[in-house]
Amino acid sequence: MIKSVLPLSAIIALRFLGLFLVLPVISVYAINLEGSTTTLVGIVVGGYALTQMIFQIPFGVMSDKLGRKGTIITGLLLFAIGSLICAISTDIYTLLLGRFLQGAGAIAAVITAMISDLVKEEQRPKAMATMGMFIGISFAVSMLAGPTLGAAFGIEVLFYITMILALASIFVIVKLVPNPPQITHTYNGKAKLSSVLGNKNLIKMNITNFLQKGLMTFAFMIIPMVLMKNYEWVLSDLWKVYLPAMIFGFIAMAPAAIIAEKKGKFKEILVIGIALFAISYLIIGFSSSTLVFIIGVVVFFIGFNMHEPIMQSLATKFAKVHQRGLVLGIFNSFGYLGTFLGGLVGGIFFESAGMSSIVIAITIICILWAILIITMPNPTKKKFLYLPLDKYDLEKTSVLENNDAIDEWYINNTENIIAIKYNDDKISEHKIKGSLI
Repeated sequence: MIKSVLPLSAIIALRFLGLFLVLPVISVYAINLEGSTTTLVGIVVGGYALTQMIFQIPFGVMSDKLGRKGTIITGLLLFAIGSLICAISTDIYTLLLGRFLQGAGAIAAVITAMISDLVKEEQRPKAMATMGMFIGISFAVSMLAGPTLGAAFGIEVLFYITMILALASIFVIVKLVPNPPQITHTYNGKAKLSSVLGNKNLIKMNITNFLQKGLMTFAFMIIPMVLMKNYEWVLSDLWKVYLPAMIFGFIAMAPAAIIAEKKGKFKEILVIGIALFAISYLIIGFSSSTLVFIIGVVVFFIGFNMHEPIMQSLATKFAKVHQRGLVLGIFNSFGYLGTFLGGLVGGIFFESAGMSSIVIAITIICILWAILIITMPNPTKKKFLYLPLDKYDLEKTSVLENNDAIDEWYINNTENIIAIKYNDDKISEHKIKGSLI
């Protein structure tokens, strides 16, 4: 598993590092370009997410038809070209073009699919956790490296670094990643769009991803602008706010994930995170000193990092296995839309309404959001059983259909196994095996 997952995790981490590297400082860079307005700066901050949302499905289809490796290389080349355009831009519109191109290389879902192709069923949760850890590390590194390198060498250098990271990722995919096998499954049901879109719990998760990513983009837009305009900070000082935010955020991440996954308290963690979002924006909006402002930023990142490790996992727990690709596609699209609109709408209101009005509106939204999540149940804990097809009778799988203790089942034709998801409070592993002999 390690040989397959580490190179792919490195590729996705390098791509996210390229995106995150400029995030802490891009608003103060963009506002000084020719033709710049606060609204356009907001689009620059979140614009990559719009094209990422648009191209996510085409890239997924392309990877199924033409192969994973070629699709990933195409996406990385687009990302590299977009980064180069950003680096040489002298006006806001050229920078916008570069940011849109960066997002057009929408390879995250393709890499996730490739990991699934290369890794056995029972190892996939660990593989996805490894990928998530790499993304988390890239986020942490970028929070410190972005402001520091930007201040020392110029923010345009960050885009050149991003381009180099994209090209390095192409080398990794060509030299270190094996070609995936063609894997086929037979499911006891079909992924219906109507059942996914109509699932109340998934609707609540999609709204959560939309709002969380929107608040994140707006935070990255205003933090450097407020510090440099209101508190007379310089670019090289920004690490002083991002470092404590990152440290406390990472301290909060592990306990939140453990409480959610091990204790089944997903809903409670989400509500605490939402409360911290509201508190953080109130502190930021009404702060009268640098220290108070920094405390607000730290509180925000604690809430954000409590959410981040459990969001995708929770969304998939409300979906059948054969619906997961569709569910995550919709879920991620809501996140990308939130990222884009967080920058756009935030830029418009920051220009016209002022911070105090914005934070009051955000607080009201957070209260309504928390109420929505309180009405959502925590998912029931289920187990998976993997059985070799050559030892069990496929003719007897009908006994699984009408058993309320069996959540779902499917056949992995490539690995020659049947996978059964069940409630171990209602039925034992021994009884399931006995019914199929």
